[in-house]
Amino acid sequence: MNEVWNLDGLYRGFDDPAFDADLQKLKDGIAEFAKFTAQLPGMDPLTGLRQGIEKQEQLRDLGSNLAEYAMLRQSADTVDPAIGSKVGLVMAALSDTAAPEAAFQAWASGLENLTELVESDELLREYRFLFENMKKSSRYLLAGRGEEIMAKMSLSGGSAWSELQQYLTSTVPVIYRGETTNLSAIRNLAYDGDAAVRKDAYEAELACYDRIKDAVAYALNSIKLETVNDCALRGYESPLERTLKDSNMERATLDAMLGAMVEFMPKFRQYLRAKGRALGHENGLPWYDIFAPMGAMNSVWSVERTRDYLVELFAGFDSELSEMVARAFDEAWIDFYPRSGKSGGAFCAGVEKLHESRILTNFDSQFTDVVTLAHELGHAFHNQCIDSHRPLNRDYSMPLAETASTFNECVIMNAAIKAAKDPAERLALIENQLQDTCQVIVDIYSRYRFESMVFERRPDEFMNAEELCRIMDKAQEESYGDGLDPELRHSYMWLCKSHYYGPIFYNFPYAFGALFARGLYACYEREGAAFVPKYKKLLYTTPIASAEDTAKVAGIDLTDREFWRAALQGIADEIDEFCTLVQ
Repeated sequence: MNEVWNLDGLYRGFDDPAFDADLQKLKDGIAEFAKFTAQLPGMDPLTGLRQGIEKQEQLRDLGSNLAEYAMLRQSADTVDPAIGSKVGLVMAALSDTAAPEAAFQAWASGLENLTELVESDELLREYRFLFENMKKSSRYLLAGRGEEIMAKMSLSGGSAWSELQQYLTSTVPVIYRGETTNLSAIRNLAYDGDAAVRKDAYEAELACYDRIKDAVAYALNSIKLETVNDCALRGYESPLERTLKDSNMERATLDAMLGAMVEFMPKFRQYLRAKGRALGHENGLPWYDIFAPMGAMNSVWSVERTRDYLVELFAGFDSELSEMVARAFDEAWIDFYPRSGKSGGAFCAGVEKLHESRILTNFDSQFTDVVTLAHELGHAFHNQCIDSHRPLNRDYSMPLAETASTFNECVIMNAAIKAAKDPAERLALIENQLQDTCQVIVDIYSRYRFESMVFERRPDEFMNAEELCRIMDKAQEESYGDGLDPELRHSYMWLCKSHYYGPIFYNFPYAFGALFARGLYACYEREGAAFVPKYKKLLYTTPIASAEDTAKVAGIDLTDREFWRAALQGIADEIDEFCTLVQ
């Protein structure tokens, strides 16, 4: 079975003549689109709307092919300067779309009869939601060449700082027990069954950050200041307001979810303290034991075994999902193993031209890696469910982005727990699920609090590495509380998590996904096979409706705190069982 993904369906390399040809087509298409938007004021409105959409569809197809290939190549090898140069060329070309897209949006949103025009045309009706958002967001557009300038400046600003963080964390040498390794490999040791290995790896990880902390602190400060200034120029009240509007999500939904999460924080701390005591710690759980395995789950998972297990498991839910999982393994969609220069963590990227996805993971043969693959394959299934949409209708919002991935986690974990007959195995599985849930609830809340404090302070001050560590300590205190040993937290989480190195909040969507998916899985348990078509329709709806309207497909009111409490109560019940088992 393959160890790396196959990207030949896009291009056979950066020296493939098709790559340069498509890049030139993209540049020519953008120039043509710019000329077109300059003529819009004198055009028939319906003709202008149709042609504008058609031109943007063409640019989307070309741009996605180039950007997907370049970014996938870079994530698999961040140290190759030639790849970085190609990424820069593609991003520079794409930045030229900002000005004509803004001009089209400003013109279209200014049409008094826009709604009537959209409803009168079959093509435009498919973009009803796009035009509704266009009209709402037009007030935040920068006048003149503002959008073009901001896009250009981002290439040497926020985007460049983000690439620096990725480069530094993927290449920093880590000295572990006298040997040199990489950050991805050392962080994987947090799941090792040997307590001494976990502790030594934790100390080695923290020690390596001293080499790069100042440069990464500059990156974070620069990205966040750019975001603050951009939001102020556009008229947003805050970066959070911009995130919510970009997410097509109401503040009432966020407040209901966060409020319920805070209510249940004591329950998660109970879990952390119970795990700590079971591992011999009386002052809360030290960070290096957060991912410590418990119970009896010592089997090694090969890639081949993982494939067969996931294909069979998901066949019990939906044949379409199972068949896609088989294709992902058999047709080289996945880059499996950690290596120097490769990005850490895991992600899934849709490849629209191929009607497929590509998945990067750092597989280490543990059951947690199987769950991670199931999570990323959920993203791939989500991409497949929206593939029939028109090109400009294939982007779903951040909160809904974690729906299918976390639903897959619910399927695999619930199946594994139900099948476990031995108490030690059951403990291992429940604890595995709780540690993952703790990350997307408790740790995500700490990330949300950290990012909120950084955005609040950044307009008036530069926060060096030591100050960022202090802010992270405070954020972890607010979320983990006495669940963690106060002397053994992780002050450098701001440095190693790539989620901070984008322009807006990229944290609470994970909590949303975890809880929303649990609610959907509860529907599946009640309704059985009858729920599956509804679930697919919900995924299909995600790019063309708000978060609230998407949830209504399954009869859910996201602004009702009781929905979130019910999802959290299921986790609380698992914590109670865990505490009983470890006693």
